[in-house]
Amino acid sequence: GTCCYVTLYQGEPYLWARLDRKPNKQAEKRFKRHRRSQQSCEEFSWNVEEDFKSVPETWIPAHRVKRHDGHPVPDEHGHTPGWVPVEKSNKQYCWHASAVDYEARAALVLRPSAGDENMLEITAVPLDHLQEQTLELIGTNVNANPYKLGSKKQPVHCLVPHGSIVLRKPPPVDFQQLLCWFQGGLEGQVEGIVWHCGDGTLIKVHRHHLGLKWPDGDPRLSNRPDSVPSLLCMLFLVPLSLADLCFHSIQDLVSMTVQILRV
Repeated sequence: GTCCYVTLYQGEPYLWARLDRKPNKQAEKRFKRHRRSQQSCEEFSWNVEEDFKSVPETWIPAHRVKRHDGHPVPDEHGHTPGWVPVEKSNKQYCWHASAVDYEARAALVLRPSAGDENMLEITAVPLDHLQEQTLELIGTNVNANPYKLGSKKQPVHCLVPHGSIVLRKPPPVDFQQLLCWFQGGLEGQVEGIVWHCGDGTLIKVHRHHLGLKWPDGDPRLSNRPDSVPSLLCMLFLVPLSLADLCFHSIQDLVSMTVQILRV
């Protein structure tokens, strides 16, 4: 997927897309020369006013980005993580925009069902309920669509709140045991694991960190049962005949939606 954020824009809760502020070509060359010669990124001096590509005026830096003299300071890779608001008029973020309805002030969200955490539901959630949360946009036109959502004729995109899908029995934090867990069956068919520490620190292990490819087979998320509550039908024009039905997988849900739309 791709990371998103919900916060205020012009006084209203809004979906924001991830956009990193990156060095321009000249600055990147200087940075790479320094890293090669010093075998380190330390002590490299950025000119925060001149070394970076321009970003939209609406761009904001992400939380925890350090500042120097009022300017955001890039990380060790020269990138400054940040966000831009997803406006309907911006075609670059059209797939982000398809997961929100600003008139209804709601977003299309995939999350565990309140009645059964082993079942997923796709539902409309008020944007103000998602405020100050980060989420993952997944769907037909996002990062090769590993979850096989939708099709070119009927694209489907939705948001998954970070931390909403909990791993009840995570593997031990050991390289070999993590490797075995990711390769061992359906439970490990995920992109990665994020540990939420007591002090607020987040630690992520991605399959790529272990030399494993992604996607690899059918992801775990694609094989959990799904349902569509009635509220979703009213806000996002999903056929009413889908209301409160359950499906064995996300693909089954999308397939049924497409069939009914064609009738």
